[in-house]
Amino acid sequence: MKIVLAGAGAFGQKHLDALKLIDGVEVVSLVGRELPATREVAGKHGVGHVTTDLGEALAQPGVDAAILCTPTQLHAAQALQCLDAGKHVQVEIPLADSIIGAEAVARRQRETGLVCMVGHTRRFNPSHQWLHRRIVAGELAIQQMDVQTYFFRRSNMNALGQPRSWTDHLLWHHAAHTVDLFAYQAGSPITAAHAVQGPPHPELGIAMDMSIQLKTANGAICTLSLSFNNDGPLGTFFRYICDHGTWIARYDELLDGKGNAIDVSQVAVSLNGIELQDREFVAAIRERREPNASVAQVLPCYRTLDRLEGTLREGG
Repeated sequence: MKIVLAGAGAFGQKHLDALKLIDGVEVVSLVGRELPATREVAGKHGVGHVTTDLGEALAQPGVDAAILCTPTQLHAAQALQCLDAGKHVQVEIPLADSIIGAEAVARRQRETGLVCMVGHTRRFNPSHQWLHRRIVAGELAIQQMDVQTYFFRRSNMNALGQPRSWTDHLLWHHAAHTVDLFAYQAGSPITAAHAVQGPPHPELGIAMDMSIQLKTANGAICTLSLSFNNDGPLGTFFRYICDHGTWIARYDELLDGKGNAIDVSQVAVSLNGIELQDREFVAAIRERREPNASVAQVLPCYRTLDRLEGTLREGG
């Protein structure tokens, strides 16, 4: 399977590392904003073709699919470009920065029948998978999720500490992880959503702090706190308060409410959520089926984000 990868930054490189571990997959073109930096990354990962033009990459002989790790503002338009070119596509989270863009991609996927998957990695992290399987089996039910998403980003820097060409967003990017995961784990649609935010950054122009409250049709609630002002510890911490126990998840680590570690090493073939995500994308294409985190499955998340954005416009 020949794949094009667009985006040579921190997350693009995580996908390049993951794709090397999947048999029968070759990244044949790397798309980046600046050719010298993109050539350097391509050289490290053995990618033979480099370009700044996604269309040129998609036109390479035998390309089956594309993975988009580009700035958020480009995701919807580039996903449409891939689908229009007849290529399966995985879009890193978020699918779009507006409901209009998200709905447009969902429509095009239905029209083409191609695989279109969104990088909602939390669905694939073994810690969350361990809990999901117990919930689906009827062993647990979520009463409340308490989530903290904390970073220190008072300037446009990526995960590698390098300058970014775009501005990240608490609502349409970081909140999307939890909004989708909450409904996925609760097994019920979100029926109530409200948000408040702090003052905008004078230079970045975005809110640096936000609080979100959610409720599903089956009664589960979620409180999500997000900040770009937090100077450590960094990352996202999930507390699952269930009817039969409490668990705390952070990426690939899972503890019970008493601080005992849960072994999640046997949940999947890897502890790397990005690798598991990419394996699902490749398998869905090969098996001609809908993937977990398909655009259709995650679209309700983006509708909820649109509702939350509405509450913020109204004075939140």
